[in-house]
Formats: sequence, structure tokens, C-alpha cells
Amino acid sequence: MRGFIVFGGIVRRMRGAAAESEGTASRTPDGTRIYAIGDIHGRDDLLGELLARVEEDARQAGPARNFLIYLGDYVDRGLQSRQVLERLTGGAPRGFEAVHLKGNHEAAMLDFLRDAQTGRSWKYYGGLETLHSYGVQDLALSDNAEGFEEARGAFERALPETHRRFLEALPLSVEFGDYYFAHAGVRPGVALARQVEEDLLWIRDDFLESRASFGKIVVHGHTPREEAVFRPNRIGIDTGAYMTGVLTCLVLEGVSRRLVQTGDQATLRKAAY
Repeated sequence: MRGFIVFGGIVRRMRGAAAESEGTASRTPDGTRIYAIGDIHGRDDLLGELLARVEEDARQAGPARNFLIYLGDYVDRGLQSRQVLERLTGGAPRGFEAVHLKGNHEAAMLDFLRDAQTGRSWKYYGGLETLHSYGVQDLALSDNAEGFEEARGAFERALPETHRRFLEALPLSVEFGDYYFAHAGVRPGVALARQVEEDLLWIRDDFLESRASFGKIVVHGHTPREEAVFRPNRIGIDTGAYMTGVLTCLVLEGVSRRLVQTGDQATLRKAAY
């Protein structure tokens, strides 16, 4: 069966709907409702909008133990990385518990703080925007070793200790019921308990193309698509927010699945998967 859902008058085909039926028996623990949020990438404006919609969704859905699971990549590319981290370190909305996972961009940010020369690559895939959000702008004019070291020092001074402690404490994965959450995905053929950081933060094709069971449904971000991707073994919810304006949240409750999104997508009130 293929599903169609109306978003603000626009009809969109839900990709992969035929394949999803195999995974509908997966469930969350009784009494829990999971809100998993995809890659934010420096878009605090979208995060604020999405959280308001999530809070409204929870009010309408009724009593439950509500968990926010952030899948990483809070920083880089967008222009509001500092504001995103300030919001996240400020605590979860009332009535929610939060789990913040580590993404590869947080790893790159920490690498730069330890070794300025990693800025040679980080600068070009989003790090420059992050530095600018903290008021560090000199690196835009320099690619020499001294310039990177000066930028690292300025960044270290500008970075609040609360932000640094938050970044350094981020876990790599979390499990709830029949679902496993990680930033990028998992290595096929390796038990979930034995996954390594490199794969959890960076893996793409080997994971995305696998049809094997991972033991649990893996909910991930990292690889942007125009729409959330539902497969029997995984759910991808990186919708390229920093470019598209669509930040996606997957809501899991019992055996039901639905999406809450920003922009003209609006909130999906019906369980579609």
C-alpha cells in the first residue's frame, strides 16, 4: 500500500511506504513516547519552531513519558551553531527528558580544539560558519598554520565551558525498545553492542544499502534526503534542514510512527507508517 499525505495543500508521496509494513511491529517501551530529531546544523530558528510543534504534539497526544532524542550534528553549515548549543545546554522543555547524541560535526569541532591543523578540512564543511557564530572570523582570511592556531585559541576563549562540557559528554548511541538511535548508522554484521565510533558517526553506503536486519530498527541522520526514509531495517530523518528549511522529528509511540516537521510540511497528526 502506498500512502499519500497532504501538507498545507501539497500532496506528497511517502517514499518507501510499501517496504515499511515489515517494521510496524517494532515498538517503544510501554508508557513512553520518543521524539527523535534529525540534523540541525546551526539552524536554531528551525529548532525553536520544531520544539514548539513537538510540545503541542505531546499535549494533544496525552500523558506519557516523553523523550527527546537528538541525533547529532548540532553545529556547522548554518549560521546559528552557538545559539543551538545554548538552547540545548539550557535544558529540555518542561515535561521532556533529553538524550543528545554525538554527530561527526561535533567530533570535528572537538578535534579542532585539540589540534588547530584539523581546521584545514573542518573550515570547508561547515566549521567556518560555526566559528563565525562565536565571533571568530579571522580564519576566513588565512590558511597558514599560524592562522589556524590563532583561530583555535580565539575559539577556545569564546566557547562557554558549558558548551564544551556538553560536547565532550555526548554519547554515541541509545536504545529504546525495538529501536536503536545513532547519528550515521551501524556496521552491518556487527552486533549493536560492538559498534565503533567511526561507524556510528561516519558510515554511509555500507549501512544505507544493507537489507540485513540489525537486530533493531536503526534511527539515524547524517545522510540528507528530501524526505524521511523508511526501510524495514532503518529510518533516516536528516532532511537537510540548513538548506531546505525542513527539520524533521520522528515520533515513536507503541507501534505507531509519525512525523513532526518545520516549514510548509506542518505537523502530521495521523500515524502514517
